[in-house]
Amino acid sequence: MILSPMRFKNFVWPHNPRTYTIIYERNIAVHKIPFGRHYLQSLGQTRRVLKGEGEFVGDEAYNTFKALANVFYEETPGVLVHPVWMTTTAWFAGLELRQEPRRDYAAYSFEFWEVMSDGNTTELTTVTAGSGGTSGAAAQQGEWYTVVRGDTLWGLSRRCGVPLSQIIALNPNIRNPNLIFVGQKVRIR
Repeated sequence: MILSPMRFKNFVWPHNPRTYTIIYERNIAVHKIPFGRHYLQSLGQTRRVLKGEGEFVGDEAYNTFKALANVFYEETPGVLVHPVWMTTTAWFAGLELRQEPRRDYAAYSFEFWEVMSDGNTTELTTVTAGSGGTSGAAAQQGEWYTVVRGDTLWGLSRRCGVPLSQIIALNPNIRNPNLIFVGQKVRIR
């Protein structure tokens, strides 16, 4: 089976990492009761953590690692496309160079934390100008979406079947397409 390359934001791995580990976490509270007994209470899932290790090899190996490090320095979550795990929005939470850097070889490890949805459902509304509407109402015409936690423009594009470039063009007020906020209104069509 040939796997697609792993991607995060604008970085595409030249070859997939060697190992992957997915950790599912849940908060558990321990309540003590008399006579040395206790009971456990689930406080809910927290996040999924994707960890892995790999190597970059070849003449540009260290430069490839530096390009990955530049993506790590970005202070926003992004879309993680994993070859065997589902596509999700995640924070790049950790990156480690695992040996002395060499131009032709760089061993590294990484960690991503999935952005968890808070259970809100999507809200897509169609706004049309009424008869005798003002020019402001005409400017508001179209389909609008209210951003919830974990949303990305790329994810909205896929979900609504609209090219990402069209969503970006319809929303000139969004200066950074990688950064949208909960409660923000995004025009879809």
